[in-house]
Amino acid sequence: EPEGQIARWIQRLQEYDFEIQHRKGTSHGNADALSRRPCKESCKHCTNAEKKFGMETDISVKVLTTEDAWSSSEVQMAQLEDPAIRPILERKLNSEDRPSWQEIAPESPATKRYWTLWDSLQLKDGVLYRKWESDDGSSCRWQLILPKSRIQEVLLETHGSASGGHFGVMKTLSKTRERFYWDRLRADVEKWCRECHACGARKGPKTRTKGRLHRYNVGAPFERMALDILGPLPVTTKGNRYVLVLMDYFTKWPEAIPIPDQEASTVAEELVRAWISRYGVPMILHSDQGTNFNSALFTELCKLLGILKTRTTALHPESDGMVERFNRTILNHLSLFVSKNQTDWDTHLPLFLLAYRSADHEATGCTPADMLFGRILRLPCDILFGRPSGTPSSPNEYLNNLEARLESVHVFARERIKLASERMKTRYDSGATGHHFKEVDQVWMYNPKRRRGLSPKLQQNWEGPYTIVKKLNDVIYRVQRSPNVKPKVIHINRLTPYRATDHSSV
Repeated sequence: EPEGQIARWIQRLQEYDFEIQHRKGTSHGNADALSRRPCKESCKHCTNAEKKFGMETDISVKVLTTEDAWSSSEVQMAQLEDPAIRPILERKLNSEDRPSWQEIAPESPATKRYWTLWDSLQLKDGVLYRKWESDDGSSCRWQLILPKSRIQEVLLETHGSASGGHFGVMKTLSKTRERFYWDRLRADVEKWCRECHACGARKGPKTRTKGRLHRYNVGAPFERMALDILGPLPVTTKGNRYVLVLMDYFTKWPEAIPIPDQEASTVAEELVRAWISRYGVPMILHSDQGTNFNSALFTELCKLLGILKTRTTALHPESDGMVERFNRTILNHLSLFVSKNQTDWDTHLPLFLLAYRSADHEATGCTPADMLFGRILRLPCDILFGRPSGTPSSPNEYLNNLEARLESVHVFARERIKLASERMKTRYDSGATGHHFKEVDQVWMYNPKRRRGLSPKLQQNWEGPYTIVKKLNDVIYRVQRSPNVKPKVIHINRLTPYRATDHSSV
């Protein structure tokens, strides 16, 4: 995964549609000459020039700059050009008498609202102001009646500048009202803050989008299995650093294999050795978007064995929640038994698997061993304290008993899994926002990637605008930043409506 400067270059280049052509090194003489000094390092002329012009590191300070201040004549001209303000200003310039309703009736609703403020409107150097006083008369401020042509300029300063601070609606509204007044001021401030691109990229929405839960139920052992890589962990004395986690969706039977690396060849070899050779080929294999699981080698293995390969959407581990929860269980167990230097964690995995396989699973109500083998595993405590066991009279009797027991266990487990799934969906959907997007809609995409050399606390986590290219189902969408960029498949929980405007270009 590219990071830092390389990642920024790639992101910038993705905006263009270009073709790379090879060019011989001997043909680059023009660029070579520009990048090389034609004189020796001991050249006195260059040395003196460096001393003269000061090649020391300069310290640059970012200062606040303001454009030329508005003159009274400019503001008066802008007010006279505003159709809502002009009738009031012209009457104020010619007379102090308030016009009658019959005179003002033909004017716009905005002009009528200014007319209701007639007594508080006053002229200063020919410019129209509103005098605002507090209820007790202890404070007073003059608000410039701002023409429509100047609203964007003011909001850029009171919200988007360094002194504006990109604060929310209330702070921006207060700062603006201290100095200016215009018709529908509050609505304009709210819209401006809501559509600020910089605020959207950093802060995101107040309420995150949350789609409804999509269930995937299975009804037979090894119909669908999940795999994941846990790590990196401390390197053990045997050279292992990762754990390859495999788990069946129906029986909840797990495998946890310590491996030295997470290369595709290592993962594929262990999958065949530790799972397929023992339990057969699964119908569906589900994983995250790790490069090892989506490599050409792994894809070819699945194609060769007839396995349907599925994967989660980017940055949405909830799509593989079963194995993610099992990973947490592994870490909790290892932390209780690992040595102080933590280099022996791989020796504790076998007994952890024994403990997990012999414990009832919350979803099925049975142990993974009972679901798979139709019997209870013998534990060390059974050997210590003794436990009677029924011995079948013949292999046929054992086979019949086993078949009947597995059938009853699986029927019981299917009902338990169904009930657990319904409870989870009800609980999850209670917080769903009900958002739906259609094609061509613009959205923000949550993408909190860490970049080398940059603090994650200071970076912007929302990217946009992205365009909805296709709705794959109720919660999965294909989005695209621009026509020349490869589309992405994203879960709705990482999307939110895009209503921003790049005010910096105004």
